[in-house]
This record gives sequence, C-alpha cells and structure tokens, in this order.
Amino acid sequence: MRTRLILATVLFLACGTATIHAEYSDHRRKNLDSLENVVVKYTPDIIEKATEEELKDLIGAYDNLMNGYLQINRERSILFARKQIALASRMGWLVKKSDAEKTIGKHYWGSEQYDSAMFYFNLALKDVDRIAEIAADSVNSQGYSQETVDDSYSSLYGAIGNCLNMMDSIPKAMEYYRKAGEIFEKHGWNESNAILYYNMGETWREEKDFDQAKECYDTSLKYALASGDSLQISAAMKGLGNLWLDRGKTRKAFRYLKEADNYYSLHDDQEFRARIETLDLMGKVLSQQKKQLIVITLGAVLLALMTLVLLVVSRRAFIFRRQRDAADEVIDETLAEKDNDDSTADKGPDKPSLTERETEILRLIASGMTSPQMADKIFLSIATIKWYRKRLLEKFDAVNTAELISKAKEKGLI
Repeated sequence: MRTRLILATVLFLACGTATIHAEYSDHRRKNLDSLENVVVKYTPDIIEKATEEELKDLIGAYDNLMNGYLQINRERSILFARKQIALASRMGWLVKKSDAEKTIGKHYWGSEQYDSAMFYFNLALKDVDRIAEIAADSVNSQGYSQETVDDSYSSLYGAIGNCLNMMDSIPKAMEYYRKAGEIFEKHGWNESNAILYYNMGETWREEKDFDQAKECYDTSLKYALASGDSLQISAAMKGLGNLWLDRGKTRKAFRYLKEADNYYSLHDDQEFRARIETLDLMGKVLSQQKKQLIVITLGAVLLALMTLVLLVVSRRAFIFRRQRDAADEVIDETLAEKDNDDSTADKGPDKPSLTERETEILRLIASGMTSPQMADKIFLSIATIKWYRKRLLEKFDAVNTAELISKAKEKGLI
C-alpha cells in the first residue's frame, strides 16, 4: 500500500473558471440541517410533478449537501450524491451527474477502495465524453462550452491519475496527469499546472527516479513563476531542495530550501505547517552536511595514514633490496678475491687492494661515522657494515679503527 500523500484537492478539483453549478438560492443552504429539511419534502410524487426550475433548485440543493458533507460526513455526502445522480440521469443533466459520480469516486479513493473509485471515475468519464460530443455538435442544445468540457476532463484525469498512483500503476498515472497538464496549458491555468507537476515530482522522487523528478519540479517552478503565485514557487523550490537532499547534494538542497523559507517566513500565519516542514528539511541538510564533514575528515586522516604507511613500506622495501644487493656484492667480492689472489700484485705488498664498496666504507669510517649511521646512509644492514669493517682491519693488519685510519692515510687511500 502506497503511503504518499497526494494533494488530491487540486487534482480532483483543479479547473479554470467555468465549473457549472446550478446553485440552490435559498440562504438556508449555509445550514446543512435546514437544507436537508427542505429536500426531504421532495417525495417521488412531488418530484414527478415539479417544474424544471424547481428540479434545478432541488439538484442544486443536492449538490450543496453533497459537497457540504464532503469533509465531515462521508455517508451523507454519498447519499446526496446518489440522489443527484438519479435526478440528473432522469433530466439528462450530464455535468451534474458526472460531478456526483466523481464525488463518490473521491470518497472510495479516500477510503483506499481503489477499484470502486475507478468504477465511478470511469462512469463520470463516459458522461464527460458525451458532454464533449454534444459541445462539438453544431446544434448543442444544452449549451455546453469547450471550457466546461476541458474543466471536467482535467479534473477527472487528475482523479484517475491519483487512483492509479495509489494502485502502483505509475506509468499509467503519469499518462493521465499529463493529459490534465495539457488542458491546463491550453487554457493558461498555470497555477494548476504548477501543483500538478509538483505532485508528479513527489511521485517520481518516491520512486527514486531522480531525473524525472527533477524535470517535473523544474516544470512546476516554471508554471509557478508564470502564475506569479509565490506559494507555488516556494512549493516547487521545496521539492527541488528535498530532491537534492535525497541525492546527497546538500549545498544545492540548502539553497533551494532557503529560497522556499523566504516566503514562508513572511506568511507563517498562513503557511505555518509548510514552513515547519521546510525548516525540518533544512535541519536535515545541516545534519547531513555535518556527517559529510566528519566522513571527509576521517577519510583525509585515513588517506594520510595510508600514505605514511605506504612510504614506510616503500622505504623498507627499498632498503631491503639494497641490502640484498649488497649481500650479493659481498659474496661476489669474496669469491673474486679467492679466485684472483694474484690480481692485485701490481699494487705492491704494502698497498691492499680495495673494492669500490670497501673504499667507500673506509672513507665513511675516516669521516667519523658509526656503523648505524653508515648503514642508514648507504642502505646496508649493520651486519654488512660490520663485516666490511672486519675485512678492512684484516687487509690493513690493524687492530682497531684508529690504526686502520692511520695506515690508510699512510698509503694514500684516504
């Protein structure tokens, strides 16, 4: 069961200026009890003998009672709607008949009996089709205008769209909404179109179809601006703000909601509930922005930590490769010296033959570096540095570092 709240009033009753009602002229129409006391006197026998003018007054009274009880007593509203249908059917008053059928459909719609609602809406639609045929006839004995036809169609299209919407037939509902919108466009009923497209946007937003929702809200805003109705402008902006909030675009959401609140803050005596809703949405935006800031901050910290770890791991890997290469170098040097003991004879017995690495380490020793410092500088392990120190002491026949440096200087190696 769908839980969305449709602004049914506009979609059921949205119209231009030509809704035709034969108003019951008695001042007592303002008092439903008094009006009922009048109509109960119309027994079947009296109705049978009544003039057409008297029957017009009677059906006007039925209409007033049907609509007067619309929001306060469902059963009595339906009762007088059925009386209106019976009398209108007898007299061929199709507009009154379709109005009553539509009203009964609205009651069934409100009580979530959608199949029954559709039955009465379709009955009303058939009557409007007949009205359209009569209006198109050159004779048109009943004087129906095209505006009356369009008014009736647009109201029914909205009602049927609402019913299909609640029955989860969204694509079909949108077809009927757009039919109503085309009629509104034809007659320049911009305010009605603004509300219609706002509701369509609400539907698509609940369906998570954000692209179509945005298109409908934008269209609603266009018609609202054309109508000059600041309330509808605010409603469209609130819809866009809600949409961007759903999409996580909090900056855009706040901008639209702030614009909507600019109206409500000036008219909070008239639109108190609407402003409360807008302010609540703005609070949600700020809350979401706070959460986003926390996430961004944590993300930045995590990224920094990961970068640091990556740098440490990379340096460790680099040092490991250098140490591995140095170990291979030591092995190669040892094997080469063992196989080529006579290869350095030209340097003389008093001048030891040194490899490039031994020469490098000898100079670092002479500069005063400790083994850990040398290991860090040339990316060798401390064990390897100590191994080279031992080899240098052996090659120079030195017992300690001081003697090693002294002999190396004598031989001109440092």
